[in-house]
Amino acid sequence: MKVRIINRSSFPLPEYATVNSAGMDVRANISEAVALGPLERAMIPTGLYMAIPSGYECQVRPRSGLAAKHGISVLNAPGTIDADYRGEVKVILVNLSNETFVIEPGERIAQIVVARHESVEWESVEVLDETSRGEGGFGSTGTK
Repeated sequence: MKVRIINRSSFPLPEYATVNSAGMDVRANISEAVALGPLERAMIPTGLYMAIPSGYECQVRPRSGLAAKHGISVLNAPGTIDADYRGEVKVILVNLSNETFVIEPGERIAQIVVARHESVEWESVEVLDETSRGEGGFGSTGTK
């Protein structure tokens, strides 16, 4: 699939790290380092603008290494870039650790995955079909 993209950053376009990678890393398009204190959040620009095809979304997800090693996550994970959005892609990062984390210019801060989605048409009904689970939720299926 081809996706039209404008790169106004001084860093390379996102790319797959391996042949079977689902996500591509995006980089912080900042001119100087940004310190993110414990429990602080910041919207970090990427310098990327894209035209996602209709019927698809671009999901913005945390990078596992930043999450595991530093407690850095994408606050609204997965964030969604809709097919009709044409503004700059920005990433809402949050520091869930107890230590300040410094984001450097060009640092890989998140990953993006382009995924197909369906559009629904709601059908109002009075009764839903029965299932074995029924209304059980929030841990009702057990702990093992």
